[in-house]
Amino acid sequence: MTESGIPGASGGALPNAVRIVEVGPRDGLQNERAVVPLAAKLSLIESLVAAGLGTVEAGSFVSPRWVPQMADTDRVVTHFRSSDAVEMPVLVPNLRGLELAKAAGARTVAVFAAATELFSRANLNASRAESLARFAEVTAAALASGMRVRGYVSCAVHCPYEGWVEPGKAAELAAGLADMGCYEVSMCDTTGAASPGRALAMARAAVAAVPIDRIAVHFHDTFGQALVNTLACLELGISVVDSSVSGLGGCPYSPGAAGNLATEDLVYMLDGLGIATGIDLDALVKAGAEISDVLGRKPISRAGLALATRLSASSEVKDHLSN
Repeated sequence: MTESGIPGASGGALPNAVRIVEVGPRDGLQNERAVVPLAAKLSLIESLVAAGLGTVEAGSFVSPRWVPQMADTDRVVTHFRSSDAVEMPVLVPNLRGLELAKAAGARTVAVFAAATELFSRANLNASRAESLARFAEVTAAALASGMRVRGYVSCAVHCPYEGWVEPGKAAELAAGLADMGCYEVSMCDTTGAASPGRALAMARAAVAAVPIDRIAVHFHDTFGQALVNTLACLELGISVVDSSVSGLGGCPYSPGAAGNLATEDLVYMLDGLGIATGIDLDALVKAGAEISDVLGRKPISRAGLALATRLSASSEVKDHLSN
């Protein structure tokens, strides 16, 4: 995407548009203890699409024994299989998962590799080398079937088992996924430990190894740094960002990791910078409030809470004046 010429905080030029990849229905809900009803998942995705999200991660074809929240992903994908306007990636860990995704009608799948050996073994039950060989097979088979493949690099900044990750190590993995045929690789701060300096170092290494228009960033907000980390990467020229409505999320294999960057907070910031997203913020706030009600808690998004309160107060004033 072309640059807007809007100066960032560090002097870099920001993109004039950002594509947001909404990960709430998968990465956001996968760590919930109580199973979210299928109807609530479908309603959430429909609301997100209506708000203007063009890419919504719909679920994952992993073993229900490990991630029971995703057991109905086939039904989610089948429900939306006729929707051509929205891309709905689903995670697949192996060829079996790919076959299930194909049978449900998925057109885009995602593979996820870890930058560190210990996280790979904990998350994928395979070494880094074994997981890459597995994903090469999955990617080749998906491409041969006419599907698109998105890649994720877990622990691109920090690992819960090995500590800080050398940026070049994560970038090398990103390049490997891109060479396999992934149209885009998302660099994930899985533990949410990054601050802007480390986030920028990771992003610089990534875009040196993979064309910048094929790199996305994905920050968790464990230390409250997700938004500022994202801004640092936008100033580098990256224009694809993963986020989760209402800040939903976490990682079952990363103890203590908090939710993702809230989509409402991201859109509010981008709107203020004059960066186009194509998203209706009010509709997005409503979607976040509705899924939070289903989960029995308030939205984590600061912008979502503030805007919901403002909209509620405005409605009360209008009702009072009309009486």
